[in-house]
Amino acid sequence: MPLVLWPTRYDVAVIGAGILGLATARELVQRYPGRKVVVIEKEHGAARHQTGHNSGVIHSGLYYAPGSAKARLCVTGRELMVEYCREHAVPFEICGKLIVAATEGELGGLDELMDRGTRNGLTGLEYLTADDIAKHEPAVRGLRAIWVPQAGIVDYTRVADTIAAGLVAAGVTIVYDAPVTDLLVTGHEAQLATPRGTIVAERVIACAGLQSDRIARMTGAASTPKIVPFRGDYYVLRRERRSLVRGLVYPVPDPRFPFLGVHFTRRIDGAVWLGPNAVLAFAREGYGRADIDARDLIDAVGYAGFRALAMRYWRTGLAEMARDWAKPLFLRALRRYVPALTLRDLLPGPSGVRAQALDASGRLLDDFAFDESERVLNVRNAPSPAATSSLALAKEFVDRLEATAA
Repeated sequence: MPLVLWPTRYDVAVIGAGILGLATARELVQRYPGRKVVVIEKEHGAARHQTGHNSGVIHSGLYYAPGSAKARLCVTGRELMVEYCREHAVPFEICGKLIVAATEGELGGLDELMDRGTRNGLTGLEYLTADDIAKHEPAVRGLRAIWVPQAGIVDYTRVADTIAAGLVAAGVTIVYDAPVTDLLVTGHEAQLATPRGTIVAERVIACAGLQSDRIARMTGAASTPKIVPFRGDYYVLRRERRSLVRGLVYPVPDPRFPFLGVHFTRRIDGAVWLGPNAVLAFAREGYGRADIDARDLIDAVGYAGFRALAMRYWRTGLAEMARDWAKPLFLRALRRYVPALTLRDLLPGPSGVRAQALDASGRLLDDFAFDESERVLNVRNAPSPAATSSLALAKEFVDRLEATAA
């Protein structure tokens, strides 16, 4: 076993150095400056998976069911994220978002979103006519839209790196290249086995993203819901055509389907991402079509919940797979909103994998979810808008850990 050069006993161990894990460690040291905190990360550095592969949107909180944790924590988290970026000179922009109804059948959904946004406390929401849409986004076509002024963009990898630097300066230990291979909870401590040695902590907060259900099983929590990974591929807009999209342009979600659909995302560096699609990833950390991990694939297709989901949405799934391989089909979906796009405008882009918890009946969990015990809080489901919500979620995690100790 490699020589351990750091202390091995801590007050709190945080599993995962994505933005959620780092934000949680930050909350711990701010709230309890004297506590010894360690962050344990399986990769060579921070933000290597969901944080480093997301679209970089600061979400407004419009989409989420009023009263849900997603709605509450996204609205609060957006404010905290903007405040953090200002204080730490992290570039961001509140550019606003258009949610566009392309057909008459989507107008009811647009009204539902307006109601949700209002009930979630958003202000300045505005209905736009087709002519109004063109004033915000001249290349975008639609029957009607909602203007959401609170939405913005940021590089979450840079946010995560900034938080990590602050943690190191505050005396927090961050251990990289240390996947947790076992987690033994006793009456007075938790022992976390890694290839670099065993770390002992009084309490544990696990923000393990794509591996969260496996961490849950180590602690003796229920085997379901399970993480099923969905890969989303983007194209990027050719540099000379970036002027076609000024900000964020989103569709009205179709309530019959589990994913949002293609949209247009201007990045903080000026690039414009187009997409994504949503297809089953053959590896939990597989960002390419050819990336396959036998264990991950068997876990997914052997799960009754995934099979139920696939049976329910098989037509949509086939359409997503076809669009994944056929660029003209991807273009057709994009041209629904920006008719001026051509095949030549679409260049190969990045991809991400969404850690989506799915119950045994095939239902995608709509809200953040946790496993709680006396010594371990495991974040079971934290997909989008987790990055936007991260600083608020961190407060929630520490509050929950405190409650279990009371």
